[in-house]
Amino acid sequence: MAKVLVVTSGKGGVGKTTSTAALGAALAQTGKNVVVVDFDVGLRNLDLVMGAERRVVFDLINVVQGDAKLAQALIRDKRVETLSILPASQTRDKDALTPEGVARVIGELREKFDWVICDSPAGIERGAQLAMHHADQAIVVTNPEVSSVRDSDRIIGMLDSTTERAKKGEKIDKHLLLTRYDPARAARGEMLRTDDVLEILSIPLLGIVPESEEVLRASNLGTPVTLSNPTSAPARAYFEAIRRLEGEKLDVSVPTERKGLFDWLFKRSVA
Repeated sequence: MAKVLVVTSGKGGVGKTTSTAALGAALAQTGKNVVVVDFDVGLRNLDLVMGAERRVVFDLINVVQGDAKLAQALIRDKRVETLSILPASQTRDKDALTPEGVARVIGELREKFDWVICDSPAGIERGAQLAMHHADQAIVVTNPEVSSVRDSDRIIGMLDSTTERAKKGEKIDKHLLLTRYDPARAARGEMLRTDDVLEILSIPLLGIVPESEEVLRASNLGTPVTLSNPTSAPARAYFEAIRRLEGEKLDVSVPTERKGLFDWLFKRSVA
């Protein structure tokens, strides 16, 4: 039975979709059977970041409404055999997603995969609530900026109160993924320090992804960064993140800048 993971954020533009693609690819690269599901109906990008935009025939809405079988809508990645994507619709609106239909699709996906990773729309509206409703675990993606952190705090409150697990009185495991971290700007006080973000949000730190042109380059190529450049700093951060996600105790590397290159000097124990 699969684990259902939602990748969510309060604010758009924080790297949620690129992180979904990178984490999904990283898990698949270790042999896990993974599907990434785009819940951002009307504004889908996951297919583009995964390089599958020309192969979309059916989508999540078609499956939810019974117009297509799940097998017809799933797209298998050409580079990693155990990685699949279920794209969102580009032309419908979020009201086309029904709670009953989403529950049925998630149930089918649980039977087929080791990991079901749901790429949630940013914010707290209907699409985001449906994306997180069936999650066993959540990754809250945030930038080290005040507005992003404040919105993430709201998302954490929703995860604790509106999900299926919350309604049963159960806890959902939540993890923080800090993206676009720039050590030079942090040193100058132009963005929040890691300690400040952790103090505000008070959830375990899954990883810190440094600001890097490699992430943008990978997105433009339609290839997750863990596939396009597995030895780059952001790819290493994502590979370390999935090891923690699977329960391994591993220090979090905090990127620092030295002589113009990111170096990995300081370690922090995962809370």
